[in-house]
Formats: sequence, C-alpha cells, structure tokens
Amino acid sequence: MTLTGTKTEDGKPGAGASPARRPAAGLIPDDVIVGKAFDRKLMGRLLRYAAPYRGRMAVVLLLILGATGLGVVGPLLFKVAIDGPLRKSIEAGGAFSSEALREILLLGALFALVSLAHMALEFFQSYNMAVIGQNVMLDLRRKLFGHLQRMPLSFYDGNPVGRLVTRITSDIEALNELFASGVVTFIADVMVLVAITVALVWVDAGLALVTMAVLPLLLGVTFVFRRKARQFYRDQRGHLAHLNAFTQESLQGMGIIQLFHREDSTFTQYAQINGSYLRAFQKTVLAYSLYFPAVEILSAFALAGILWEGGSRIEAGTLTYGELYFFVQFLGRFFQPIRDMAERYNVLQAAMAAAERIFKVLDTPEGMPVSPPSGRTPGPKGRVEFKDVWFAYKGEEWALKGASFRVEPGEMIAIVGATGAGKSTIINLLSRFYDPQRGSIEVDGIDVREYDKAALRRRIGIVLQDVFLFSRTVRENIRLGEDAISTERVEACARHVNAERFILRLENDYEHLLKERGGTLSVGEKQLLAFARALAHDPDFLVLDEATAHVDTETEVLIQDALVKLLQGRTSIVIAHRLSTIRRADRIIVLHKGEIREVGSHAELLRRGGIYTKLHELQYR
Repeated sequence: MTLTGTKTEDGKPGAGASPARRPAAGLIPDDVIVGKAFDRKLMGRLLRYAAPYRGRMAVVLLLILGATGLGVVGPLLFKVAIDGPLRKSIEAGGAFSSEALREILLLGALFALVSLAHMALEFFQSYNMAVIGQNVMLDLRRKLFGHLQRMPLSFYDGNPVGRLVTRITSDIEALNELFASGVVTFIADVMVLVAITVALVWVDAGLALVTMAVLPLLLGVTFVFRRKARQFYRDQRGHLAHLNAFTQESLQGMGIIQLFHREDSTFTQYAQINGSYLRAFQKTVLAYSLYFPAVEILSAFALAGILWEGGSRIEAGTLTYGELYFFVQFLGRFFQPIRDMAERYNVLQAAMAAAERIFKVLDTPEGMPVSPPSGRTPGPKGRVEFKDVWFAYKGEEWALKGASFRVEPGEMIAIVGATGAGKSTIINLLSRFYDPQRGSIEVDGIDVREYDKAALRRRIGIVLQDVFLFSRTVRENIRLGEDAISTERVEACARHVNAERFILRLENDYEHLLKERGGTLSVGEKQLLAFARALAHDPDFLVLDEATAHVDTETEVLIQDALVKLLQGRTSIVIAHRLSTIRRADRIIVLHKGEIREVGSHAELLRRGGIYTKLHELQYR
C-alpha cells in the first residue's frame, strides 16, 4: 500500500497516520516504573539475548577470574618482600646483601609483570563486555522496531510516539550500561570480595575476623541506603518523565504558545517542573553523599582495629610486618567493591525498569490474526464490497452502522459527509488497520481477513489530506525504498502529475533533501508529490482522502488534470468536503453519523433534495 499522508478524522488517525497524540504534561505511568532492583525473571529474559555471545561471555568470565587472581598476587609479593629481604636487611643493620638485592629486584620484576598482565586482562574484559552490550542493544533494537512495525494502528491510539521512541532509545541504552558495566562489575566485585576474604583468612584468621567485624554495621547502613535510594530514584524518575513530557508538548505546540503570548507562563511552569526534578535529584545525591562517608568511617574503624590488634600481635611476635601490611593494603580493596556495588545499584534498578517497559511492548500481541482461506474463488479484479459493516473505536460508540456498498472494477465512488460521519473509518477498515466488530469487507470477493496484510496494502494507494514526507530526497520520497521503481519511472510519474515543474526549481531537483515533513514545500506541492508517489507504486485501488482540501485554485487545476490520468483503469474511492472535486464520480455515498443515508450521482442526489443537497447549498450559498 502506498501511504502518502496523514489525517485524523472521526477522532482517530487516518490510514497510515502517525498519531499526533502526545504525552500529557504529567507523570506517565510507564515511564515511572521502578520495579525490583533485581528481577530474576527479567534478568533471565535479558540473558537470552546475550546467549548468542556466550562464547565471548565465557572468555570474559575467565578474564575476570584471571584479573581477580592477579589482584591478590600483587600484595602477596609485597608481603614476601617485607618479610624476606627487607626484614633480613634491617636485621643486618640496614645493609642490602647481594642476595637480598637480587630477591628485591626479582620480586619487583614479578610485580611489574603482574601489574601489566592485570591491566591487560581488565582491558580485554572491559572491551569484550562493551562489544557484548552493543550487540545485545543492536539485536533488541531490531526486534523492538520490527515488532512496532507489525503492531496494529489501534496500538498507537493509546501509546504516544514519544514514549515508544524512549523505549527504543534510552531504555535500551540503560540495558547497554547493565551489560557493559553493571553485570560484569557485580560479578567482578563479588569475586574480589571472595578472593580477599579467602586471602585474609589464609594469612591470619584472627586478624581477618577483626577486619570483618564492621560488616554487620556496613550491611545495616547499606540496607538503609538501598531503601532510601530506591524511594528517591522513584521520585527522580517520575519528575524526569514529567519534565520530558512537558518539554516535548511545549516544543510541538510552540506555534500556539507564541500565537497566544504564553511564553512567560509556559516558562514558569517549566521552571517549576525543572525545580521539582532538581530537588528530587538532590535527594538522590544526598543519599550517596551520606552513604560513602559512612563506608569510609567504618573503613577507618576497621583500619584502627587492624593497627591495634596487629601492633599487639607484632609485639607479641605472632604477626609479621609483611602480614600487617597485607591486611592494611587489602582493607581498601575490601571496601572498594562494596562502594562499587552501591554505585551500580541505580544502574541495575534503571536496567530492570527499562527491561520491564521494553518487554511490556514486546509482549503486546502483533497485529490481527489472518483467517484461514474460505476456499472461495476470487471474483472480478478490482471490486470492493462492504457487507453490513459495524465498527467502533471504543465500546459501542459506533463510527459505522451497518454500512453496505459495492465498488465495481474501474468505478469511481465518492464518499461525503460531515466531520465524524465515518469517512476515514472506511479507509482504515479497507486497509485492515482495524477489523469490524460485525459484517465483512471483501476485495475481489475474498474477505480482507484472509489476505496477507502486506499483499493487501500493496494493492492500495492512498493520498491523504496531510501529506507525510520524510527527511529524505524528493526521489526517495516518491520511491519509498522500492528498488523496483526505476529513476526513469520516478521522473515520468512526477512529470505526469505536473509535479516536475516545481521539483526542477528546487536545489538539486530530484536529489533535493527535504526538511522534516517537507516543511519548505507548500501544501499544493506536497499533494503533487503524493500523487507522484501513488502513481509510481501503481496500485489497483486508489483512495483519495480530502486530497484537495487545502489546495489553491491554480494547484487544484493541476491536481484535477493529474487525477484524470491517475484514476484511469483503477477502482477509486474519493473522500472530499469540496463537492466540486467529485462531480465526475460514478456514484456518491452520503454518510451521516456512521450510516449510509443516500447513494446516487451528483445530479440524482441534488434532485432528491436530501442531505447531499443541504451540503451542496451550504458550500455554494
């Protein structure tokens, strides 16, 4: 299907529309999800995306093990040096013997090699985890974007585009931080803690108990910090969502803000929301600012205990200076992983919340099911038939009530009616963006629910009132990525619908890069590009939804000329408020509050003196 514009009618997006709905300027429930700091089920699902890279992950685990082991070896070398050649030299009056000097040089060389090896292992560990994180992000983004492409239009009715963009960008970025730093750092920190504990107990179990005597207090402080940090993080996330929503809405509505001179009041609101976010963020900073000094104080107590006990033991001759140095050296390393895990708490919490939001989208069923073939033989190619179609976007607020009509191959049918009568709903149902609650819609005698959606939509070309143009070249906007459409055909179609005359005036003509939504083009020029796009894709059915509603008289003449060429040999449905554009229609269907009230030619309907006549009189009085 060729989509050439967007429109909202009947309170719903038109066919192929990207809804212009925005998040309300308030807290968005999905964006303030905090979730558990660690959710085993979610983590299991995330790790499945890392499964294709399990070989690289195994390498990373080996690198972590190697780096952890080497991290213990360095202080052990210092312990050996202190209790070995250095102690012997001191006992000998401070003079280094050649043997002691050789031992010190050997231990120094070993320490240098261990340090270099440790740095190399940490480099490859960080590099490989970053590669895994980026690949998982790549796979997740592709899966999420593909899933969103297959979602029915009704899904976008209740999900603002801004929120979905957040899912596919910042939420997946949060998962990258988890894989690139959070998971590996947590594993490494746990391994370091275990290795240090084992090393301390192996050197001196008694002094190890003194070192770890502060652990109960540390665990208590960490528990309080985690609870407060979670609460502050929730508040911070909520205010950030509010700030993002208000910012997006204000920028999109900047024209209205400036038109009604609401810059000052809008700025005041923004400052208030921004201030609330600042205060929430400061609370999070306060929690960390209290926690880390508390850890340092406990570390100082542990150091005092080691020096007190260690000094007594050295005096008693049951502890060496090397062993005391070993404990003092490892004390800082023992508390560092605990501080690191506290810093990673928000990373883990953000990743779990992001994963919950992402999987909520991925778990939403895709599209509408395809019914099994009925076995019916296709009828004449190009026929459309609505059979007693009832449809409501919500509950029983019917947009269509028992609509029945047929469009024969090559016939041009016009649909008219007041805003909200159900005109655009017919397009949405024909293109199968929605399914009717009752009745059926047949194309070539086959129910649309039996068609492959891509095959069905490929046969339909739609030109809407608000033409959607991408930030690409003119040629790409006509071709829409269809490689089968040659450069010659693009130019021939543009020439055929009178679009080439303005294209050639553009800088770089067909290679001119359009601004967002074709902002530098006039409404008429956008419409002509839309006609060129529809013609280039050569659809069997052509649907024109208010295609000339906002076009000046001169451009309308060009479009009417293009229409005559475009409609030849195609079944077409034309929706218009400007009745002058549909006088040539074979039949005109008049909709009123979702019901078909009148059917006939322009002349026949005028003679009846019904709803169509009233519409005609209102427009030309």
